[in-house]
Amino acid sequence: MNTKLTLRMDEDLVRRAKAEASRRGKSVSQMVSEFVDSLGSPRRDEKKLPPITASLVGVLKGHRVSESAYKKHLREKYL
Repeated sequence: MNTKLTLRMDEDLVRRAKAEASRRGKSVSQMVSEFVDSLGSPRRDEKKLPPITASLVGVLKGHRVSESAYKKHLREKYL
């Protein structure tokens, strides 16, 4: 069952929302509905990771890796 919802937004934001909805071939209502629906569910992108990439998610949690350390590693590896 669909229920009507009235939102109050700045005119410029409404204009940009309508333009974006048109670009995507959707209504502003569809975009808002999809956004709100995404707030309560896990990110869809994370579900579609390749198996190897998915297995690496979180392996560096708790470790600080600086850009300079990474560059040093690359120099040592390839020079």
